[in-house]
Amino acid sequence: MRFTVPDYFYNLSTGGSPGSGFGDFAFGVKEQLGPTPGKFDVSVILFLSFPTGANTVSSGGYDPGLQAPWSRALSANWTAAGMFSVYWPTQGRTRNVTGESTFLLDRQLTKPWDAFVEYAGDFPEFGGPRHLLHCGTALKITKQQQIDFHVGVGLSSAAVDHLIGIGYSFRIQAIRR
Repeated sequence: MRFTVPDYFYNLSTGGSPGSGFGDFAFGVKEQLGPTPGKFDVSVILFLSFPTGANTVSSGGYDPGLQAPWSRALSANWTAAGMFSVYWPTQGRTRNVTGESTFLLDRQLTKPWDAFVEYAGDFPEFGGPRHLLHCGTALKITKQQQIDFHVGVGLSSAAVDHLIGIGYSFRIQAIRR
């Protein structure tokens, strides 16, 4: 099971509002399918977000999504990864079916520290494609905790101009194999 707690979005261009606030809570399930014979790790994630966030950030609807993340070690220090996704976000009173694909290269710098560069493309049913170049770094504090810093820049007119993010993540594993 997966729980996604709300993140906080702060709109710098308006000094915090409109468009700032907490996002939505989401609940989902993940099933590990691989590694496959080609040494690809593959899983499937199905989730539903609930309209719990700020009015200016939340879609206001119950939004399902399906993700298929994959990864493959290229060497002891390099990994290629990505994800194919389909989202059904609420926009107004309709759904804007959106496909997304990502491709990422990750470099392990030291045992607990890595850096990545990623391309992400969103392809909504309505509106133009959003292309993004994203890079960052993560430091694993423990096996179940990490902090990260990342930046991104939009590559198409429909994408955000730029983004900056910091984060803290932790994992609680209820079932061990």
